[in-house]
Amino acid sequence: MAIELDGVRIATTMRTPGHDFELAAGFCHNEGLLDGHAIREVKYCANGSAAATAFNIVTVSTGGHAPPAVPRLATTTSSCGFCGTNEIDELAARLAPVVGEPIDWSVLAEAPDKLRPGQGLFDATGAVHAAGIVDPTGGVGLIREDVGRHNAVDKLVGRMLLDGQMPATGNAVVVSGRASFELVHKAWAAGFRALVAVSAPTALATATAERAGMQLAGFARNGQLTIYVE
Repeated sequence: MAIELDGVRIATTMRTPGHDFELAAGFCHNEGLLDGHAIREVKYCANGSAAATAFNIVTVSTGGHAPPAVPRLATTTSSCGFCGTNEIDELAARLAPVVGEPIDWSVLAEAPDKLRPGQGLFDATGAVHAAGIVDPTGGVGLIREDVGRHNAVDKLVGRMLLDGQMPATGNAVVVSGRASFELVHKAWAAGFRALVAVSAPTALATATAERAGMQLAGFARNGQLTIYVE
């Protein structure tokens, strides 16, 4: 799917169709492309003659208020979105440390088990990841699935953004699979207090979470987890 911001093609991502507007909006927010400006409209863009082409192009509009975006030349794949293009120092210059009271680790340890019933597409295919929002009491509400774990998080953030519920202060995000640098980056941009992953975090993800002041845990399974950043 191609994503455009104010008429400029900024990225192409391999995604699972569905919640495309959320994906485009969340992507623009998490990459800092909106610069605080409100989204006025999100729509499919029928630049081509074929209907199938139209549903693979989503344009986000701020009415021209967002700064000129620099297109990403590489295609975003299911395994990695912007791997290697952003450094921790660049993120720290753009993003303030996360705020809010720490979330109890016992609450976060239960999050993957509460995420699992919402993974209907995974049950059908065995080939997609999931991300869910965890509130401070341990409830897992909004859940999104996608072949790319980074897309699943973008879809969550996009939904919250379009509903006027950003930043995600005081909440956590739980993800299937490992915690990459990119997932910590997106969680930080959205304001999540914590990130919990079913598998291990990378070293760069851990360093990024420390810089963000974000709680980070991995190997969260069967009510247990490994704490990497408190």
